[in-house]
Amino acid sequence: MKKQRLQFKLLALLMFGLFLLLALYGGYSITTYGNRWFSSARNPRVRAQKEVVIAGDILDRNGVVLASTQGGERVYQADPEARKAIVHLIGDEQGQVSNGVETFQTSYLYGFKTSFPELVGGMLSSSTRKGDNITLTIDSELCTHIARSFASHEKSAGHYGAAVVMNYLTGEVIAMVSLPGFDPKNITAATHADPGRPFWNRVTQSVYAPGSSFKIITTVAALDSIDEAATRSDINCTGGLVIDNQAIRDYGSDIHGKITLKKAFTVSCNNAYALLALTMGDEQLRKTAESFGFNDNFLFRDLVVENSSYPTGNRSQFEVAASGFGQSAITASPMHMCMVASAIANDGVMMEPRLLLRVQGNAGQLRESLESKPYRTATTPENAAVLTQYMRSVVTSGTARRAAVDGLSICGKTGSAESNLNAQDVTHGWFVGFIDDAALPYAVAVVVESIDDGEGGGSTAAPIAGDIFSYLRDHASLVAPQAEAVE
Repeated sequence: MKKQRLQFKLLALLMFGLFLLLALYGGYSITTYGNRWFSSARNPRVRAQKEVVIAGDILDRNGVVLASTQGGERVYQADPEARKAIVHLIGDEQGQVSNGVETFQTSYLYGFKTSFPELVGGMLSSSTRKGDNITLTIDSELCTHIARSFASHEKSAGHYGAAVVMNYLTGEVIAMVSLPGFDPKNITAATHADPGRPFWNRVTQSVYAPGSSFKIITTVAALDSIDEAATRSDINCTGGLVIDNQAIRDYGSDIHGKITLKKAFTVSCNNAYALLALTMGDEQLRKTAESFGFNDNFLFRDLVVENSSYPTGNRSQFEVAASGFGQSAITASPMHMCMVASAIANDGVMMEPRLLLRVQGNAGQLRESLESKPYRTATTPENAAVLTQYMRSVVTSGTARRAAVDGLSICGKTGSAESNLNAQDVTHGWFVGFIDDAALPYAVAVVVESIDDGEGGGSTAAPIAGDIFSYLRDHASLVAPQAEAVE
């Protein structure tokens, strides 16, 4: 009998432990995945709420109203150009854009976070209840400026692409533009049929080979694993390194001879970086890539970002060598590469990207305000300082000179990433970089798709980055940090 009572007690204790574990996991899941559940079109609770609640307003960081409800209709900015520039960020009434603010922040916009006293007050009121108003970290004017910049430069005009700007000290996303855009108030049959996939947010959903922009990570790996990597001058570029019967060429078939790591980075020498990858080995390069977030499952509070990948399967020597300069099967989104640049700028600390500046109820009550949070420590402050010097050299005397802006210390890296689109070989142009100034703490990533033969990131993406940096310099008050930097 005593034995049975003991077994019952143990069983009850086990059941209690399971219920506690379930409750803890439930709380974690709601915190982590809550917005993803609410944004689902299959959520019947959301559909019912939309019948009785007016969606709240969406504003940019400077108070510009980006979306509001008037006469039962969702209204966006009056200027079609401005609407198109931010449509992937905001979303649309039809839900064509995945995870725009209109859907991802449903829980706020349709009043699911309303307190019980507010609900009672709403029931006693004769007016229709309205959801919370959201103020974003975004500067909508900068987004429009970026879309114009793509169109104004000869090498990027008419090309699809993406650009993102982030405060590397606080994580505030200042701009996010994906091209082609579309007008959310004029979605036609032609919009749906457009082969350019205008509903697709290339900043967060597209993953590309990062090309030579990945040399940032290869350089960090070399500093960590190769003796005196920063001071040796015997990295030998023959202009035609042959691995597994395949030759690795540099742009213009250049031959750099014996060079330093800094010089190899500045001139973007593929031969040198292939040798570095083979010297340190695939495991070390993958370990460093993963320290920067590759192969991680991105679960950010304010936005959904496609995971970046570094291959983990059986790899040939040529694939390892190609990984050194960002080819092989390495993929990354523009948002993630902006975070990589941000980590270098921020002494090795990568911040979580944030979009919500604040959320307020109709009476002005504060639901949420911006809180910065480190995502991970990617590398050491010492490595970050070395990369800052190298990236500065790329802008002053290397491939990213077209990103330079008077009065600013710009650091960057360009890339030309070979890929395949519709069974055709294509090349995408990259620029990633930042302003090395705590008073203007902004990182940028730009991708221009399917660039012309003979062009690279320096001639296609870097000029757009230069326009962005110029805007940030000239409009510092509009993009001033709204959160405290995390030490």
